[in-house]
Amino acid sequence: MEIIRVEDLNFKYADGKQALKNINFSLEEGEMLCLCGPTGSGKSTLLRLLKRELSPRGEKSGNIFISGRRQDDLSDREAATDVGFVFQRPDMQIVTDKVWHELAFGLENLGVGQDEIRRRVCEIAGYFGMESWFERSTDSLSGGQKQLLNLASVMVMQPKLLILDEPVSQLDPIAASDFIATIGKLCREFGISIIAAEQRLEELIPASDKLLAISDGEIAAFGETRECVGTLISNEIFSSSMPASAKIYMNLTGSYKEESTERGKERTGAASDGSATAGFAELPLSVGEGRRFLSEYIKKHECAPEVVKAVDFAKAPEAPEDAKTSEHMKRSELAKTPEDALEFREVYLKYERNGRDILRALSFKVGKGEIFCILGGNGAGKSTAVCAAAGLFKPYSGKIKVFGKDIRDYRGQELYRSCVAMLPQDVQTVFVSDDYNGRHPYDLSGGEQQLAALEIVLKTEPKLLLLDEPTKGLDAGLAQSLRKRLKELAAGGVTIVIVSHDVEFAASTADRCAFLFNGEVVSVSDAGEFFTGNYFYTTAYNRITRGILKKF
Repeated sequence: MEIIRVEDLNFKYADGKQALKNINFSLEEGEMLCLCGPTGSGKSTLLRLLKRELSPRGEKSGNIFISGRRQDDLSDREAATDVGFVFQRPDMQIVTDKVWHELAFGLENLGVGQDEIRRRVCEIAGYFGMESWFERSTDSLSGGQKQLLNLASVMVMQPKLLILDEPVSQLDPIAASDFIATIGKLCREFGISIIAAEQRLEELIPASDKLLAISDGEIAAFGETRECVGTLISNEIFSSSMPASAKIYMNLTGSYKEESTERGKERTGAASDGSATAGFAELPLSVGEGRRFLSEYIKKHECAPEVVKAVDFAKAPEAPEDAKTSEHMKRSELAKTPEDALEFREVYLKYERNGRDILRALSFKVGKGEIFCILGGNGAGKSTAVCAAAGLFKPYSGKIKVFGKDIRDYRGQELYRSCVAMLPQDVQTVFVSDDYNGRHPYDLSGGEQQLAALEIVLKTEPKLLLLDEPTKGLDAGLAQSLRKRLKELAAGGVTIVIVSHDVEFAASTADRCAFLFNGEVVSVSDAGEFFTGNYFYTTAYNRITRGILKKF
């Protein structure tokens, strides 16, 4: 049964910007669709148009059908229940103070009877394993728990179509993997159709049945996931976003480097509308498939050393390995300067007098001119740590030093005068004007807001730059541009501390990495050593090649 069909959809914002052009696709019951595309390509606009209550203002043409009926013909109740929507920012969707009330809120607004509300709320809480935090305050939840709560509060409405706008962008790797596994289970076990837009595609693509790629408001590819990946991997706009296993396959088989775009289209049987009909049946998408392919390829070709070179190219095609090594050595030497830009010494911090410690004996040092990345699970205290470094939170015990001076000894605005600047996780708090280059900052896409806020922060010319999830909403190309910009700043003497769940970005950007667990740093090491030794907090490339290329 066809759950959604979009025909000739066009949309232009009130300011004249053409956001979508001739969008056509459909989705059957129980199918998952991965929506991908560069930052600002129109993904969020498309998702909001599919949820009638969230449709932006502007000029729209074309048709959207939900279960065979025109979207405009649905009753208010049908529109509210048949299509569920989970936002990118977990806090943006939560409206009540308790978990159980959040689950019941939508049903209460629909006038559902109390007995049915209790039954459906308890059922959904049990399904998602929320019994232990059913009565907790929503403010006390971790980022992963909040996103799961948002999903559950939508699912209790029993939708036919579930729409997710970058649902794992603020989740740690383990929570993100669990979340994608959960929505995949909803597809398989309940026949719910899902459309998910993401920039972190490594795990979403293998879980999806179909893929829709959008560039500049137009469809670049649509169809079965494996076929579309085979087509897009030779597309310079999308290639860097494709799974590492697919890149390795295409490099080793010669398809990626040697086949022209036209030959690639011929091989996949790509139609004029961007869909693919045949070919690439053996293309690996997941880490497991990539490992099996790589092991079989090496065995078949008797472990030729050229295999390693081809695989390394897939790891980071934007820079030769020797150039990256040279740069890293130069950056490591710069990080060994005698002066510390930031030091935490036995820091304890809590939000409430009788509350639990968020930071516990937190101790680490960041050298001047170093790029230092802090990783860890949701709720581990990473954002709290950088906020404390920015002077926004005050610990009740321990010391924080900025360029050798106790942070408490900075007077007035001295700490922020060409000294410390921070890009917060909620970048909308950075904007103090309703005009950014002729547009309201809230009209920008999530990724565009990230870049705009960073430019505003950098105008203060800080010596210590604190970044909380700087790649949130950025496509792979913009993440590479950000990496280059940060390395240029660091080469000029700026110290950069990054909190991130984006392990791919951290692995290619940081000089050293720290792992934060339960409010304290349990490990600090060189970035290469950090990611090589980890099992979950590591890159897809490392997970694919672990133990296979050791003999080389």
